[in-house]
Amino acid sequence: MSKTSMFSTRRVTLAVVLSAVFAFAGPSAACTEEAMPEGARPMTGVELYVLYRGKSWQWPDGAGRLQDKDRVFTAWSGSGENMAWAEGRWIVTDEGLLCLQARWHSKAGTVDDRTCFSHVTDERTIFQKRETSDEWYIFKHPEPQEGDEFKNLVRDDLVSAKLGLLRNGKQHIEQEPVPVPIVKQSMNSPVNGELQ
Repeated sequence: MSKTSMFSTRRVTLAVVLSAVFAFAGPSAACTEEAMPEGARPMTGVELYVLYRGKSWQWPDGAGRLQDKDRVFTAWSGSGENMAWAEGRWIVTDEGLLCLQARWHSKAGTVDDRTCFSHVTDERTIFQKRETSDEWYIFKHPEPQEGDEFKNLVRDDLVSAKLGLLRNGKQHIEQEPVPVPIVKQSMNSPVNGELQ
């Protein structure tokens, strides 16, 4: 196999891993922007910070940790050949954005990724959408319901122990770097309106 096709195969593998990682957030109750209550507004950076700080976001096959101190973001996802782990930052803005930016490591190599979620509220219900989607869904009902994605935010640290094993190679993840695919923003470029 040529070096170019090997890197291309690794990029595709990493893209599949990352798309699986961020398939975690999904509609508990999908809605259109027009169906949202009148007066819904973007959540502030402070509101988002309070909502996410110090919590783990449970996913079907992994979890992400949004640490309060220095807003460090760590995560793991998958199993076996598809195991991946990440370290980076989480960012909030006054435009209602939560962005998770991190360097993901897997057997296929490493890749920088930034995934953002928009949030609006009518002061009772929180609506969310992944920025690559046009579909809003109810993230948190006024009285949280079983299907709310909000229920997957927990105070327990679901990442650190697993991340320690992965970082030290106990799960057989090689850290051979590969060329990073082109992304819209570099990891170090600020998100518009980022709160420090």
